[in-house]
Amino acid sequence: MADQGGDCTEAVHRIYHFLDGELTDDRRSQIQRHLDECPPCLEAFDFEAELRQLLADKCRERVPDGLRERIAAVIQHDTRHR
Repeated sequence: MADQGGDCTEAVHRIYHFLDGELTDDRRSQIQRHLDECPPCLEAFDFEAELRQLLADKCRERVPDGLRERIAAVIQHDTRHR
């Protein structure tokens, strides 16, 4: 099982970059391995992916950066307090 410390913080922090395809192949593989081994982080990832899809389906405009930042903060807070 992955630890709930630095690896989780890093994975949650990189979720947006992962979804946007902005990571190197090596970094994507590291994050994917962590997600495969850490259900709380995978849950956060799945939530973010579903939220992005919902917003894409319902809103054809770009998601405001402030909203992204607030969502990331909530996910990070939730992950830290599990």
